[in-house]
Amino acid sequence: MKYMIASDIHGSAYYCRLLLDEYKKSGASRLILLGDILYHGPRNDLPRDYEPKQVISMLNGIKDQIYCVRGNCDTEVDQMVLEFPVLADYGLVLVDGLTIYITHGHIYHKDHLPPIQKGDILLHGHTHILTAEREGDITILNPGSVSIPKAGNPPTYGVLEDQVFSILDFEGNKIIEMNLGE
Repeated sequence: MKYMIASDIHGSAYYCRLLLDEYKKSGASRLILLGDILYHGPRNDLPRDYEPKQVISMLNGIKDQIYCVRGNCDTEVDQMVLEFPVLADYGLVLVDGLTIYITHGHIYHKDHLPPIQKGDILLHGHTHILTAEREGDITILNPGSVSIPKAGNPPTYGVLEDQVFSILDFEGNKIIEMNLGE
């Protein structure tokens, strides 16, 4: 099964549209959203084409294809307008023999791990910095930010297929690739 993974859209209709175009072209069966969907938060500048109502409409159009966790900028009000669950603090995805703990990253991250086992994968957003690394017996993944990247990175998203996690930009460039089964 192929998954597309994205974090930190922050209400950008421009980048949400690019993400959904890539999602449709990719053939992925699910889109995993790692939170911070509609609002930019007080620490971030407004993203390009900040139009949360357009983001709502675009994402609701594929509501049956989305797995989502809550980011630190997501609230109960967001759940009133989004037609897929957005308020879970974490989720578990079991795919191709891998156990993946998905969360936003503001609570659990590499310096504060959730209760996961040796060999599990922590997948989060929040930092807006792309990551694919092994920390001891745990793999830490972060697809970066769709709309407000940091640390000099371009806007990015992730793809998981056949135990390979890739981070790509919207120009089709593969930034990072990691085989999670090794």
